[in-house]
This record gives sequence, structure tokens and C-alpha cells, in this order.
Amino acid sequence: MAFIHDDFLLGNAPARRLYHEHAAAQPILDYHNHLSPAEIAADRRFANLAEIWLEGDHYKWRAMRANGEPEELITGRGEAHTKYLAWARTVPHTLGNPLYHWTHLELKRHFGIDELLNADTAQSIWDRAQEQLAAPQFSVHGLLQRADVRALCTTDDPADSLQHHQAIAASTLRTRVYPTFRPDKAWGVDHPALFNPWAERLAAASGVDTGTLAGFMDALSRRIEDFHALGARLSDHSFPYCFAEFPSASAAATIFDRARAGHAASPEQQRQFGAYVMLHLGQWYAQRGWAMQLHLGPQRNNSARLLRTAGTDIGCDSIGDWPQAAPLGAFLSRLDEDGLLPKTILYNNNPADNYVFASMIGNFQGGIAGKMQFGSGWWHLDQQEGMEWQMQALASCGLLSRFIGMLTDSRSFLSFPRHEYFRRTLCNWLGRAMEEGRLPNDDALVGDMVRRICFQNAADYLRLALPE
Repeated sequence: MAFIHDDFLLGNAPARRLYHEHAAAQPILDYHNHLSPAEIAADRRFANLAEIWLEGDHYKWRAMRANGEPEELITGRGEAHTKYLAWARTVPHTLGNPLYHWTHLELKRHFGIDELLNADTAQSIWDRAQEQLAAPQFSVHGLLQRADVRALCTTDDPADSLQHHQAIAASTLRTRVYPTFRPDKAWGVDHPALFNPWAERLAAASGVDTGTLAGFMDALSRRIEDFHALGARLSDHSFPYCFAEFPSASAAATIFDRARAGHAASPEQQRQFGAYVMLHLGQWYAQRGWAMQLHLGPQRNNSARLLRTAGTDIGCDSIGDWPQAAPLGAFLSRLDEDGLLPKTILYNNNPADNYVFASMIGNFQGGIAGKMQFGSGWWHLDQQEGMEWQMQALASCGLLSRFIGMLTDSRSFLSFPRHEYFRRTLCNWLGRAMEEGRLPNDDALVGDMVRRICFQNAADYLRLALPE
């Protein structure tokens, strides 16, 4: 039997029924990823398997380093085929890592290849993939259509031009593609050498002078409107932990003015300025009916050497051990006090915080079904065990039935089978509970929840315009 078969990861009879009858046929709404709007607009075609599979994939890069491959073949200038062979050498050593599952799901679903990838099969798999990559279904648009992706939300800086999104909106692409507002550079007052050029780029994008705090905030608000006009209904933010030290407007202006003059804010001042900006952003999101995503907990750029030589987002980030509950509760409560807490999706990077997050959302529910969401297992937790931990915490503390399900968080157009991986994990976990009598042995009841978690809950929650 092939490794990827019809009942892959489905270890019990109820799971198999739930998956095949309720989950498998659901379309995809990938509401958080890092796919390139430029590549979507251009309907990029990929020259080889290394381009489509290895570019920007810090999960694979991290594994390749652990396998002793040289950086030249990871983030360096190594030749494409040679980089691919380095990945093929690494794959057999990823047994137990989700990369082994994802790799073979992607080979099977996109290329129809059942062989296990290793050094011996690498050339055969490369050749078979090369024969197919020239076909229309392997352009970006073709891949989105084949995966039945109804909508996806990219991750976009407020200072970025939205020209690629405008081009996509004007194209014949059936998949709806929306920008997501990611203003994480807006509180970088601790690094004026980076913050000030970014503030000038924001001014150019918004048409508003960002020389004062009032102008800076107006520029952010204008860009929210620009994103909204293109169908955006989501923001995204990532911090070690929430900002919750709220300064006065005059104190925030002093911090801003000093940063614009080249004086770095202290860590305390940076947190205060971040709280000031985030409070206003959260209020604006609520007024526009947006959802706010908060990705909390990573410790980034741990290797100073690789940060210096290869840059950020290269696989040198890990789970952080930060206090979460108090600042998260304080931030959400401040927005809630003013009646301007937007729909919010919390993602945690540390499994120790699962029950903190799952219980925290319950404090602020109301008015909208599932208004506060505990997001799917993220980053170091987006494997089978981490997904099950997240679902168990959510089910124990809240309403699993309102969960908006999976996203890829990926930079690769081959990653959509991760939705299948999640769905199989979800059905296997629920099926086991049915088999053990912890849930009713009622396929209609549980199956309807599965169907909604796979697609409909996210569609209802995000209210994005979807194709007919």
C-alpha cells in the first residue's frame, strides 16, 4: 500500500466516515498565509521543483541545517537541482516530523507521485515533476484552481503598494485574493534607523505626512481604508506578548518625536508606544467589522550569526517562554471597555499557554457567534499532536463547533494539502472520541460540525466576498 492512501491518518471507522463523507469535499478558505501577491498577479510558472518547493520554506531550511547541509544549499546561492538533492537527502531523517507527511502529501496530490523521497529516488521524482511543471495546471492560478481555493488572504505591510492586489482583482482568477493588514513595523521606535525610512514609505503610500504622531496615525487609518476597499477584512500582528502599558497621547507623541529625531526608545517606551498604536488599530478594526489576528509567543532570530549573514525568517525562531495571561487580558479588556473589541483570533506558539488562550477568549465572547477565536495550532504546533492539543483545550474551555479551522501560514503554493492534513487529524481525533463513547456515535451531528470547521465557519466569520 502507498504511504499516502485513502485512509491516511484515519485510525478508526468513525474517522473514516467523517473524513470521506463530510470533510474531503470541502473547499479551502486559506485566511492566513505569506504567499506573494506579485506571483499571484503574474500567474508565475516555476522552472523546477526546487523553485516551487524550497524557496522561502524555513521549515525545510531548519531541517536541512539539522541534517548537516551547508548554508549554501539552504539560503545560499547553490544551484537549484543541488539544493533539491540536499532536501531529498534530508527527507528520510524527518520521520516523526510533519515535514515527512507534508512532503509526501504534496508529491501525491500535486504530481501523483507515490514514491518515498530519498537520495535514491530523488532524480526519478525530479524528472517526473519536471515533465508536469510546464503544464497550465502548475502555474499559480492553476494550482489555486486545482486545490479548490475559494479565497486566500496574503500578509501585507501598510507601506506596501497594493498594485498587485488591484491587478488580481481585475483578473479572471476565480480564487478571491485579499490583503491582510500587517503593521508590525509601526511600533519600531526602538530602532529609528529602520522605523524612520518605513514611516516615510508609509507617507508615500498613504499620501499623508508622517512627521507628527497625528499624521502617522492618520496614515495608518488611511491605509486601513485602502485595504478595506480591496476587500480586506483582517489584520495580523505578531508579538512576544501583548502590549498593555497604555500611555497618554502626549507621552506617545514624545516617544514618537524622539524616534523621528533618531533617538531610540527604551524597551519600556517601545511597549508603551506599541500599546498606544494597537489600541487605536483595534478600535478602527471594530468600527469596520474586521477581525484582528494576534500571533503571540515566538522568540525570533535566535542566531545572531545567521541573522547577520542570511537575514530574518530563515528558520532561526523558536518557542518563547513569555508571560501571556496578564497583558493579553489587559489589552482585550481595554478594547472591550470602550465597546470596541473587534473579532479576534489568538494564536499561541507555546503549548504551555493552550489553556490560558482557550480560557481567555471566553471572557470576551458575545454578540457574534465565536467572536473570540483560539486559532489553529501555529508554527511549532501545526503538526498532528499540536493540533489535537489546541482542539482539546478549545473543546474543554469553549465551543469547538464555532472554530474557524485551518490555515497554511505558508510561503509555498504547494502547501494547500496541509488543509487535508488538518482535516484528517480533526476527523481522527473526533472519531476516536466517538468510538470511545465520549461523543455520540452520530455521524450527522458530528459530521455537520466537521463540515463547518473545514470551511463554513471561517466563511461566516470573516464575511469575505467569495466566488459563487
